[in-house]
Amino acid sequence: MALGLLRRRRSRQASGAAPGVLVPLPTGAGAYGCEVVDPMGQPMGGAEMTVTALDSHRVVTRGTTDPHGLFMATLPPGSYSVMAAAEGLTPARESVDITAGVVLPPARIALLPARQLELPAPGTWLFDPPHTAIRFIAKHVGMAHVHGRFTRFDGGIHIAPDMADSQVSVRIDASSIATGNKTRDSHLRSADFLDVERYPYIDFTSTRFVYRGGSKWTLHGTLTMHGTSRSVGLDTTYLGTVNGGYEQELRCAALAKTELHREDFTLNWRSMLARGIAVVGPTVQLELDVQAMYRTPETPRPPE
Repeated sequence: MALGLLRRRRSRQASGAAPGVLVPLPTGAGAYGCEVVDPMGQPMGGAEMTVTALDSHRVVTRGTTDPHGLFMATLPPGSYSVMAAAEGLTPARESVDITAGVVLPPARIALLPARQLELPAPGTWLFDPPHTAIRFIAKHVGMAHVHGRFTRFDGGIHIAPDMADSQVSVRIDASSIATGNKTRDSHLRSADFLDVERYPYIDFTSTRFVYRGGSKWTLHGTLTMHGTSRSVGLDTTYLGTVNGGYEQELRCAALAKTELHREDFTLNWRSMLARGIAVVGPTVQLELDVQAMYRTPETPRPPE
């Protein structure tokens, strides 16, 4: 194991022996190694590790711990910040000084449970369009990515006493698609793509919330687009609640992402390629950056 090897190398260096050949130490470099454990003290495999130079604030290496929670890196001399992170847990940092030819003693980094954000109060929360964005990114065939958004939509969240029973609904005006190119936008509205004359709306209705730890949820539901309905899962990060905005409304926020396959919604990009039409690729990354306001009959409406 890497950690045991680090211990052996430390012993060899202490006695003046050359570094072990199984993990070569480059000339002029030092080595850092650690074991990451979860709140129960068990090895944390798959933790994300980021090493940043303190003088330049530049990330010099990234990686993940192995199945035994171990991570090691050889680094030029200098001072570094090492951060360990895993979903549902609070990231941990430590500072290390690397000296040429020195293998540091293996460190032990313990990750603690993430602070649980207070969930929204039960009731109705309506999207605030000026502070909500529905964006997408698609690969333009043979070229760069296309970034776009939908500018007209409405939606809301009904928060149940048991969060898992909550519901979300979103209706998007398909004709409001905007990519910054009028010719492309007109083509995307045409029968080749969204066919907004026949299918004016894109709808999403949730079926259940699944808790993933920390501030992470998966929002399962049905997306209906281009006359076809498919089950999708939105990877959602809950961002908390705050009093703010017009009349200091109570607001909550979340960021949800998913990947859509256009052929699932009968948008056949291959046939368009055969016709010589340069189009976006077969997958689309969809992102909902949502801010919602708590609504009661007494809640004032913001001005238009």
